[in-house]
Amino acid sequence: MTHVAIIGAGIIGASCAYHLASRGAEVTVIEREEGVAMGSTGRSAAGFRVQFSTPPNVQLSLKSLEWYRANDSGYQPQGYLFLVPEDRWEERLAQVEMQRAEGARVDILTVDQAREIVDFVPDGIHGATFGPDDGFVDPDRSAQLLMARAREQGTVFHRLETVTAIDPDGDGWMLTTNKDTLRADVVVNAAGAWGGEVAALAGLEVPVVPFRNDVFVTAPRDRERVLPLTIDLPSGVYFRSEGNRLLIGHHDHHGPTGFLTGVDWDHLDQIMEAAFERYPWFEEEELDQKASWWGYYEVTPDYSPVLGRVPTAPSFVNACGFSGHGVMHAPAAGLVIAEEVLDGEAHSVDLSPFRLDRFDGADLTIETAVI
Repeated sequence: MTHVAIIGAGIIGASCAYHLASRGAEVTVIEREEGVAMGSTGRSAAGFRVQFSTPPNVQLSLKSLEWYRANDSGYQPQGYLFLVPEDRWEERLAQVEMQRAEGARVDILTVDQAREIVDFVPDGIHGATFGPDDGFVDPDRSAQLLMARAREQGTVFHRLETVTAIDPDGDGWMLTTNKDTLRADVVVNAAGAWGGEVAALAGLEVPVVPFRNDVFVTAPRDRERVLPLTIDLPSGVYFRSEGNRLLIGHHDHHGPTGFLTGVDWDHLDQIMEAAFERYPWFEEEELDQKASWWGYYEVTPDYSPVLGRVPTAPSFVNACGFSGHGVMHAPAAGLVIAEEVLDGEAHSVDLSPFRLDRFDGADLTIETAVI
């Protein structure tokens, strides 16, 4: 029986544990926090969408959607509405054609049709796209469910335990933690924003860096309708309904990387300036500072995850670098990692675009639908 040690008990680690254990692997999950989903997963904005710019990420979404629909995941198809400027319209139409070819449902809307869904100033907007299957899930509930099922299949969960060294041991690895040592045939790096650091413990280089992400929350108030996650592509500002509140955010691609902590309130000024221009009714909203929060994206150079075996160390398998899409793609990620480990190669989704050695080439296909 193959013994797999998974480092990280966020939703990616939990999904890997479930899929591996359900196929008969001996699984140990090592987590430095005291429970499941206590890192980036628990701080996610919880979005789910099929509207990606590259086919492999669309495929991960569609495969994950199967699981989210079939389980008690809190899946709500609230929709994603992208407001698209004229200079990106042709590119957007090509992406929709690709998304539909992969089997995703995406609608093309006029500005007037989009304004029937969300009230906005149309200046500079040429059209919109809407994903009726897009929406959000409950990250904590989903991760807890995956880990509970993994433990029912025999997975051993080590909490409050930090891996401090990963040393080759024959065809496998010897892991040293702050509490003990253990040997594994395979190590799965599901450490999220810490994925680069975990790989370095094994003497490997995986280009994953942490990027702080803020989520701002408005005060509760009576609302006439549930609003989809709406993205103003010219500014990158997004928002969606969360009960009787709004969640508001913006991924600053040019911001500093690293393990920065705390909400960046200066970032809020930048967001609201753009929001007031596009949505004048935002000025009626009040911010709830205590309800706002921050977390980490685990970013790679092309904004796509690193999945699969390391070519120079085949028993070291990466499942990290999702660049803000970990919750969206977790069910599929666990499935393909189990196939990679137990079958020798993933077959539900082609992992070649996600493998580590793609960074050895001169050209990368950048996932541009990152918000």
